[in-house]
Amino acid sequence: MSDTTGSSAPDTVVLVHGLWMTPRSWEGWVHRYQQQGFTVLTPAYPGFEIEVEALRESPEIIADLTVPETVEHLADVISGLDRPPIIMGHSFGGALTQILLARGLGAAGVVIDSAPTEGVRVTPPSQAKSLFPALKNPATRHRAVGFTPEEFHYAFTNTLSAEESRAVWDRYAIPAPGRWVWDYGLIANFKPGHQETWVDFSTDRAPLLFIAGEKDHIMPPSVNRSNAKYWEKSPAVTEYDEFEGRDHWTCAAPGWERVADRALTWALEHVDRSEPAPA
Repeated sequence: MSDTTGSSAPDTVVLVHGLWMTPRSWEGWVHRYQQQGFTVLTPAYPGFEIEVEALRESPEIIADLTVPETVEHLADVISGLDRPPIIMGHSFGGALTQILLARGLGAAGVVIDSAPTEGVRVTPPSQAKSLFPALKNPATRHRAVGFTPEEFHYAFTNTLSAEESRAVWDRYAIPAPGRWVWDYGLIANFKPGHQETWVDFSTDRAPLLFIAGEKDHIMPPSVNRSNAKYWEKSPAVTEYDEFEGRDHWTCAAPGWERVADRALTWALEHVDRSEPAPA
C-alpha cells in the first residue's frame, strides 16, 4: 500500500451509493477498507438512513427527494472532515462524485459504473432496455419506481443466475426517484440551460478514475468511456479502467475484492496532497 502517513494524506474513504440502492450495498467494501486502517463513511441520501425494508414501505421518502439537496448533504459530510477524503461512487453515486469533485471536494475520486453527468449523449441499446421499466409510463416521473426481480436481473446482475440475482434483489433493492431517471437519464441533454447534474469539464479537480464493467447493461463501458473523455478538457488526471466479465453489481458480485483493491490503490497513488483551498 502507498504511504498514507503524511499529514495531508487521506485517512477516510467516502462511499456514495447509487439509485435503487442504499449504503447497505457497500457493506463488503466498508469492512475491507476498515481492515486497512481507513475510516469509512457511507452517507445515505437524505431520508435514506433507514433500512431497506423500511424504505420499501415508505416510497414517498424516495419520490420526493431532489438531486440538489442530495449533493448539499454529501458536500456537508465531506466538508466537515479534518482532511479531504477519497470519494468513491457507484452508478448515480458516480455522477454525484463527479459533481463533488468539480466543487473542489476530495483528495481523489473513483467512480464505478458511473451514471453520466449532463452532456454525455451515449445511450446504448442495453441501457435503454434497462431503463425502460422506469420510463414506459410518464406517471412514474412523480413516483418511486422499482425493478421487478426479472428487470433487476437484466439491469444489475446479468452475470448471476436467476436465483443469485433474486437474493441480491431481496436484500438490497429499493425503488428510485422517478424524476431522477426521467430528468437525468432521458431528457437532461435536451432541456435548455444547465441541469442539476451539470459539471464544468474544464475545471481543475482531484484525480479521477472511471471503472467500467464489460458486461454492464445499465451503464455500459461506452457510457463511461464517453464521460471520461469529456474530462480531457480538465488539467486534472483522468483515467479509465475496464473489468472483463463484470456487470453493474460489480461492487458485490463474486470477485468484487479485486475492484475494491484497484479503486483504493489507484486513489492512493494519485491522491492530491495539496492543502484544500479556504471555503
